[in-house]
Amino acid sequence: MQWIPASQRKPKVPQRSLWLGLLLLLSSPAMADPQCEKTLRWNDDPPLSMELPDGRVGGIYVELNEAALERLGCKTRLRKLPWARALKELELGRLDILPGAFRRPEREAYAHFSGTVLPPSRNILFARTDTIERWPITRLPELANLPFRLGAQIDVQYGPDYQVLMSDPQYADGVFMANNRSSLWNMIDKGRIDGAIADEHTGAWEIQQLGLGDAITATDVVVSDDAAEVAFSKRSNDLNFVRAYATALQELVSDGSYQRIVRRYLQH
Repeated sequence: MQWIPASQRKPKVPQRSLWLGLLLLLSSPAMADPQCEKTLRWNDDPPLSMELPDGRVGGIYVELNEAALERLGCKTRLRKLPWARALKELELGRLDILPGAFRRPEREAYAHFSGTVLPPSRNILFARTDTIERWPITRLPELANLPFRLGAQIDVQYGPDYQVLMSDPQYADGVFMANNRSSLWNMIDKGRIDGAIADEHTGAWEIQQLGLGDAITATDVVVSDDAAEVAFSKRSNDLNFVRAYATALQELVSDGSYQRIVRRYLQH
């Protein structure tokens, strides 16, 4: 062992002080989260998010947002949540990222938004084939003057025309509200309601999977064509992270990654 002159020796630090210093270091913000991990919402919502035949979770939104998180050096932890519950978990900070959200004043109270990075996806009216032939319409608010029984998902905002329709209390009282679209498709098939609103790709996918292509058809009524955004819980994400995330999404669109993901799912 090398001998060190007394004049050069460092004073001994009590063991208790060493432990205290280590504790303070580990509790500092820089050390508290050494690995970035974000919770991402998914649900049975093909082709946007779904369980694949091999048991993995995939879909357009899942793959796209996992790719964005990977570019930021973050791991993804998936949480399966219905839409209404996902909004509440986002507000409470127990869900970090919610893709496919539309910006609303009440949501901006607890969520940051990515901005409109992705191309818009249209919400359209799907209806029983015989019903839409009997009552041809061009805009959703026209349903207020018809005995058309509409179904919609709880806490889902479909755009201005839907808000106009639902501002009629008499009609709104008759709209059947459900937690998921599978219930709505089955109710249309059984004749309990006449139609429902869905993303054009998602609706077509689900109807074909259920074998209801002869009973339910996509109409020409475009309910909204706004571009959805990605919502981030304010409790677990700061604006710097949101800006970096939006940049990563834009890069995925610019380099063709987003389009390749979309084609892979919509070609099936």
